[in-house]
Amino acid sequence: RLLARPCLKGQVQTKATFCIVLLRFVSKSRSCQACQHTMAMFAVKSIIILDTEGSRICSKYYSPNPPPVADQKAFEKKLFAKTSRSNAEVMLLDDLIVLYRTSHDVLIYCVGRSDENELLLLNVLGAYFDALAKLLNNQVDKRSLLLSLDSVLVALDELIDDGIVLESDPTLIAQRAAMRYDDVPLADQTVSQAFEKAAQQLKKTLLQ
Repeated sequence: RLLARPCLKGQVQTKATFCIVLLRFVSKSRSCQACQHTMAMFAVKSIIILDTEGSRICSKYYSPNPPPVADQKAFEKKLFAKTSRSNAEVMLLDDLIVLYRTSHDVLIYCVGRSDENELLLLNVLGAYFDALAKLLNNQVDKRSLLLSLDSVLVALDELIDDGIVLESDPTLIAQRAAMRYDDVPLADQTVSQAFEKAAQQLKKTLLQ
């Protein structure tokens, strides 16, 4: 019996050690899965709108540490150069997947990770484009975008928040963007906002 006790004690210690290692492995595994799930939520890396000369109209990058402006401009220059040489609407660039759509004299890009679902990104791009079309009376061109830049950015905020897709219905996005835009006090409006509202009121007066 005395000889058996160390053996049993050793077995207990071995089992306890094994349980601790197993619990650590399970905990680490769950932590990794949770991390992967969180990362998967951040589907969109950036939305970029350029004109047909490659100049930025507006862009938004979604990252805890967004790249410096100089790096953004360099990426956009590379993006436009590759776009102008290819007719494909889906491509890979710097380990990122890029989908884009042209309208008149502008190009609208949706950028995601290379392992992201293309259909999800395509849905985001389509929803944003259709929302812009509703806001701009189907005139998605450089002049209209610049004149209504505040509405364009508000619509983007309604669609995406920190890379997470919030809404995919273009009608709802356009309605919410218009509501938020109309709620801005006159004293807080930018020149473009005031000009656009004045133009809309003049247009309504002429049509009456």
